[in-house]
Amino acid sequence: MIGIIVLVVIGLVLLFPVVMTKLTKRKLAQLEQAKATIARHEARLAEEARAKNTIVPAEHGLLLGSELLLDDRPEAEETAVLAAAKAGDWRPAAAYLTVDATADLRWRRQRELAQLAAEDDAWLQAWRAERPQDPTAALLHADALVYLAWNVRTSARANQVTREQFDGFHRILAEAAEAAVAAAALAPADDPNPWVVQIPIAMGLGWPNDRFRQLWAELVDRDPHHWTAHTRALQYWCAKWRGSHELMHGFIDGAIAAAPAGSLLAPIKLEAYFEQFAQDGEKATAWQRPEVGAALDAALADLAAADPDHPRIRYARGWLAYALTKAGRPTEALAQFQALGRYIPQPFTNFKDPRQAFIDLRVNAVQGAVEAAGQQA
Repeated sequence: MIGIIVLVVIGLVLLFPVVMTKLTKRKLAQLEQAKATIARHEARLAEEARAKNTIVPAEHGLLLGSELLLDDRPEAEETAVLAAAKAGDWRPAAAYLTVDATADLRWRRQRELAQLAAEDDAWLQAWRAERPQDPTAALLHADALVYLAWNVRTSARANQVTREQFDGFHRILAEAAEAAVAAAALAPADDPNPWVVQIPIAMGLGWPNDRFRQLWAELVDRDPHHWTAHTRALQYWCAKWRGSHELMHGFIDGAIAAAPAGSLLAPIKLEAYFEQFAQDGEKATAWQRPEVGAALDAALADLAAADPDHPRIRYARGWLAYALTKAGRPTEALAQFQALGRYIPQPFTNFKDPRQAFIDLRVNAVQGAVEAAGQQA
């Protein structure tokens, strides 16, 4: 009898893993089936949400999403200049950057070429070797070093950047600072751009506020309303870099008050609120505050007074479209979306998926405008 019992126990022991394996497989299968059911349910809900959150763009003076273009993509002339530089010919770039234009427009033209030089500067080195005293090439060299420094650092949060990356970032920015001083020595006395290039250097190297104010005094003495300089300085003065909400708003308020109508500095105030609300983790209702409403009105007035060919007009319309929608003023926002046509500008180009962010918000604007029109009818 004992032997039989022993055999039964041994059999059970041997069978236990088999039974448990079958049970485990069954449970896993049930779990996978449950996950699939949940996924199908979530997909259906998402599809229903998309169906509710759609419009027929043409019915509202808008283009299809597939027809939209990012505002920061190079135009045809710039594309040709970049292609020539990549092939080693720097002369088209030299002609492109020395066009008779405002300092801010010349700065805007430089951006893509500086980014290219940060990746491959053989063509720029050839330019500088042939024309060592060329102020345009010297400035481009300093700007390329700034882009290179940020490429090394990456756009990650500080706690995700390695010590080696920070060391490289600071070392290259120090080189950029020296290059900027050299560019200023070669540039015409009234050119503000060798000082504009130093703003991100000041941010990255942590210049104290008083030193930055000295830099700013040199810059605005040459061009008091340089548009790019103001957007960059706003970043220096914001809380996430070297300032605070108070310093940031004080800076841009003073700049707007001193600027002529149509300068398009007023819409930069909306970017200041964006920085503030993001830093503080504010809810979307923050955009409905009275002070934001006043900033929106000022930005709309600045836009109305601006030259229709102002190179920063899409920036102004982009921020107005964004902030007016968030502020619950959809009819005015829709007008800005319509005026933008096929272009997706800032702030949307700063998002992970600019096109989808732009489309989603303009749907909100359209639906809000339609509802408002229905209430007035």
